[in-house]
Amino acid sequence: MASTIRVRAIANGDTTEVQALIQHPMDSGFVKDAQGAVIPAHFIQQLSFEHNGKRVFLADWGPAVAKDPYVKFAFKGAAKGDELKISWVDNKGASDSTTAKIQ
Repeated sequence: MASTIRVRAIANGDTTEVQALIQHPMDSGFVKDAQGAVIPAHFIQQLSFEHNGKRVFLADWGPAVAKDPYVKFAFKGAAKGDELKISWVDNKGASDSTTAKIQ
């Protein structure tokens, strides 16, 4: 299965800018389908980015985040060629992770 995470990390001087797009339904549990039945909650609970084993970004999410969330942030201390590990876990126990080289 292909990763649900697309990421780009670009080092510019001492700052690295990270952009990530995650494919996930992010269902709140408050929306109904065409038949009127409530679509059960299904959302990412935790999103983490690690550089050299050190967490540089952590998000604890709930059901109020939009479908296919986009994240953008910057951090210091990385160099071109370093690896960034990205992972998430949702409320149903599903997870995904990937790594990206910093450009």
